[in-house]
Amino acid sequence: MYPSELTGSYTIDPMHSRFGFVARHAMVTKVRGSIPVKEATAHLDAADPAASRVHVVLDVAGIQSGNDIRDDHLRTGDFLDAAGHPAITFESTDIKHVGGDSFEVAGRLTIRGVTRQVTIPLDYTGTAVDAQGLTRVGFEGSTVINRKDFGMTYNAVLETGGVMISEKITLEFDLSAVKNA
Repeated sequence: MYPSELTGSYTIDPMHSRFGFVARHAMVTKVRGSIPVKEATAHLDAADPAASRVHVVLDVAGIQSGNDIRDDHLRTGDFLDAAGHPAITFESTDIKHVGGDSFEVAGRLTIRGVTRQVTIPLDYTGTAVDAQGLTRVGFEGSTVINRKDFGMTYNAVLETGGVMISEKITLEFDLSAVKNA
């Protein structure tokens, strides 16, 4: 059971949250990036975590990886197809408290119009009242998906026999949510 004061409705603060990704490039290094939050809400129920829910919409056009050329390519049909699918969405279907500060959030992740069930392990990182008197809660975690499961099959074969971009993509979550009045 987590603290009862967590019960309530929250809006995820896009300025203090990160929805990130990590992909192996040329099989020797990792490329990191993030996708901005368009809207994100959560309802937490301390007495019954299964009654909790999360809704997230990410803005694909705003993807950032530190390289404009790569970001433009990630927006094309080779990858996220921002023109045809401007948002990535997640809707929780089940939330379980698995012990201590750890939770598992299961739900439907939709990328490029393809929906898959994923489970995201999240750790509760604390509660604080900020300088404006707002109650904030924090969660962090990550999960791995296969980009091909979402129709992203583009790749290039390297001279050494590997591929340019890994199939496995790590999704990272650093979340700050503000309790609604």
